[in-house]
Amino acid sequence: MKQQLLFKESPHRFVRPFTTQLLKWVGNKQRFAHEIVGAFPERFGRYHEPFLGSGGVLATLAPLDACASDIFAPLMEIWQTLKDNPAELKEWYRQRWALAHGEHKRAGYEKIKASYNASPNGADLLFLCRSCYGGVVRFRQADGYMSTPCGVHDPITPERFDKRVDLWHPRVQHTEFKVMDYREAMRAARKGDLVYCDPPYRHSQSILYGGQQFRLEDLCEEISRCKEKGVYVALSIDGTKKSGGMICDLPLPDGLFEEEIFVNVGRSMLRRFQMEGRTLEEEVVSDRLLLTYTL
Repeated sequence: MKQQLLFKESPHRFVRPFTTQLLKWVGNKQRFAHEIVGAFPERFGRYHEPFLGSGGVLATLAPLDACASDIFAPLMEIWQTLKDNPAELKEWYRQRWALAHGEHKRAGYEKIKASYNASPNGADLLFLCRSCYGGVVRFRQADGYMSTPCGVHDPITPERFDKRVDLWHPRVQHTEFKVMDYREAMRAARKGDLVYCDPPYRHSQSILYGGQQFRLEDLCEEISRCKEKGVYVALSIDGTKKSGGMICDLPLPDGLFEEEIFVNVGRSMLRRFQMEGRTLEEEVVSDRLLLTYTL
């Protein structure tokens, strides 16, 4: 398998960075999404993203024909509203910001969190992910209870959030959003299409609600099916930890991937959350980008 280091060499092709973040989410690819997109085939059919998360790669690509999905319904409610009614998305945030900023920040946050836990919904989740501690949206596996406390930072103002919505809205106009399991999403891809997978990571996200429960081995089987029918697949997964001193061992089938690229993503946001906000010099991590095709 050929290997490149994207933080030492240029990606396959230049892609203009789009670094304006809409949602805060662990595993967010926003800062280096342009490097991932730069490793995509120059030509492909429909774009599929079955683990959408915070959508950094989707927004950077701004595809003309795409399907983005997840089985986490409150998250997909946010994306559908961004596409169909951006004014409503802005109002969701504005109303909750009015309850939870300044001296009322913590009390308001707890009220919004209680509202979400009573009835999970996109409107509450939108504000919680932007205002929770460390930006780490953590859910209890047993029942989906959102447990992250209020962050020490002040959430951005509605005016600043409005500007972000205005930047993101046109980038998703040609994307179909669906609540759907990743298997169904990947099996909908046709020859010449591109699937980008960004599942929860085995080595770093075990405390998080991943939205889609899966085994990496099962995902690899779906990737193999895609490859056999001529679908391009790019997979982001654990790369290195401890500032490159540890390469994450993963059960990857021989011959499935043609390229392996390590992307430097900086210090681990999750580790900083676990270590009570401390920035640890030895917690620089790299993502592994695996491709079923050659550059």
